[in-house]
Amino acid sequence: MFRWLLLVLFLLLLGLQYRLWFGEANLREVWALEREIELQKQENAKLSQRNKQLEAEVLDLKSGLSALEERARSELGMIRDGETFYQLVAPDKSRSSE
Repeated sequence: MFRWLLLVLFLLLLGLQYRLWFGEANLREVWALEREIELQKQENAKLSQRNKQLEAEVLDLKSGLSALEERARSELGMIRDGETFYQLVAPDKSRSSE
């Protein structure tokens, strides 16, 4: 009688282990999903930081002219009246051999 009970418990344990490792929603799938969740959280954190920076830039552009002027200078190459613009050009290596 005791052997049958041990055999039944052992078979039950094997059945549960099979479901745990190979059944539906097994441990490998759970671990893979946890890794995906962690990667998505990292991506969300990066995007949230980017959104905060863009929001701060928008507020700065709405409220102050200094940010607008800085952007016009850096992206559009604009200068003020009375300023002198100097452009430094690297020497052309093909022309220096002549």
